[in-house]
Amino acid sequence: MTRVTRLTFGVVAAALLALPAAANAHVTVQPSEAPAKGFVVENVRVPTEEENASTSKVSVEFPPGFAEVSFQPVPGWRVNVKKSKLANPITTDEGDKLTEQVSEVTWSGGKIAPGEFQDFPVSLQMPDKPGTALTFKAVQTYDNGKVVRWIGPPDAEEPAPQVKVIAAEGDTASTTPASSSSDSGGGDDDSKTLAIIALVVGGLGLLAGGAALLTRRRAA
Repeated sequence: MTRVTRLTFGVVAAALLALPAAANAHVTVQPSEAPAKGFVVENVRVPTEEENASTSKVSVEFPPGFAEVSFQPVPGWRVNVKKSKLANPITTDEGDKLTEQVSEVTWSGGKIAPGEFQDFPVSLQMPDKPGTALTFKAVQTYDNGKVVRWIGPPDAEEPAPQVKVIAAEGDTASTTPASSSSDSGGGDDDSKTLAIIALVVGGLGLLAGGAALLTRRRAA
């Protein structure tokens, strides 16, 4: 079996394993990476997985260190912010001294219907800790009383949203040297592999669509 064939089989297997997982949408914070000390807009993305209930509230626990957070209004939703005392006050660039940090934010009053999702944008400054992962534990409440706690590790069934802090653009420490290859035909092999992968994944999509159509016709 050639290297290209082994790689193709590996990609196909990964695609097959990913198909069932695609149906499981989690509460996330997007984008999942942000530069250290950067002022960014992060979206708390909340999908509704229940078939017969709508999301009516979501609470997000912020990791320590976020002294200032601003929010973009979301029609139909109200926001409530809880703060806690900072162990060490923070002095801003303007000379203001901040003694509190955002500990929890709750959005409520609206509705996210089954099969829909809602983004809740927040503007904040990332900490100066490249290479770390910030965890934003979330609790999702449905209008039928069900509560889903997105507080587990990344491999859990209900993982907590995470954002990785990366080195700021232009930071030489984040530069990774490109690997060299002694295989003179590596470029051609990679191109052929990408073409094969595209055909296989496309075929999987057609099969999945055909199966769904057949199921609907039988149900009718």
